[in-house]
Amino acid sequence: MELYKVEVNGNEIQVADYPGEKGTIIAIHGLTGTHKNMHYYAEQFKGEYRFISLDLRGRGNSAAADSDTSIFKHADDILGLIEELKIVNPILLGYSMGAFISAIVASRLQSVKALILLDGAAKASEHQRGIVQPSLGRISREFTSQQHYTEEIQKIYANLGIQWNDILQETAEYEVGPVDGHWENKATESRIVMDFDSFYSFDPAEICPQIECPVLLVYAEGKIGSMPPLFYLADYEETQKHTKRIETIVSGANHYTMVFEKREEILQAADSFLKKL
Repeated sequence: MELYKVEVNGNEIQVADYPGEKGTIIAIHGLTGTHKNMHYYAEQFKGEYRFISLDLRGRGNSAAADSDTSIFKHADDILGLIEELKIVNPILLGYSMGAFISAIVASRLQSVKALILLDGAAKASEHQRGIVQPSLGRISREFTSQQHYTEEIQKIYANLGIQWNDILQETAEYEVGPVDGHWENKATESRIVMDFDSFYSFDPAEICPQIECPVLLVYAEGKIGSMPPLFYLADYEETQKHTKRIETIVSGANHYTMVFEKREEILQAADSFLKKL
C-alpha cells in the first residue's frame, strides 16, 4: 500500500492506494471517518482490484473542508481525483455519507462501472439527526493526549455496540493531532455538521435516475446499542424506486459495525456483486 497526496481542485487529498489488476475501487468513508474506516474492505479486495481509499477534505491528513462544505462539494473532489489519477471505469464503494457522495458522482459520471452503497443515499429525516448530532460534540473537545482521546472514543463506541480492537485503536489515533498543548480531532465540528445537514439536500428522485451502472445497496438493520437503526428500510424506497439497476441486501450489522467489524456477509455480497459485472 502506498500513501500519497493528490492535488485536486487546488486542495490536497490524502490517498491510500493498494495495487490490483481487475479495475479500480474507490472507497469513500462516512461523516467523521478517514480512509482507515475502510480497512476490512481494502483487505478483502486489494490485490484482485486496485483499491483506493481516501480522507475526505476536513478529515485525516487531507486539506481543510470549504466554508460551504457539503456532500456535493465532496463529490466534486472525487470527480477531480478520478480525473487526476486517470482512472477509467471506477467502481465506487461508499459508506454512510460516502454512499451519498458516491451516488452523486455516479449520477454525474456515466463511466462509473458499479456502485456499492453501504447504508447511505437514503431520504434523510429527523430520525438520523437525533442519533448522529449528539455524538459530534467530541470533535471540538480538547484532550490531554492521544491516549485520552482514544479512551473517550472507546467509551462512545461501546455505547454503539462496537467491540474495540487494534484496528479501531489505530483508526482513532489517526483522527487526532496536537494543537497548542492539547489534542483535538483533526476535523472541525461546524463543518462536519454542515456536511451532515447537506444529507437533507439529497433527493433520490433527482439523482438516482441519472445512475446508469449496476448498484448494490447494503442495508444495516441492526440496532445501534440501545438505539434503533440509523436508517429504516422505508427510507430507501425512493432510492430503490428511482435507481434503474439496483439490488438490495439486508445485513444484521448496525450502521457502524458494518465497517468497524469484519462482516463476512457484506464482504461476500459485495464480492458476488462485482463478479457479476
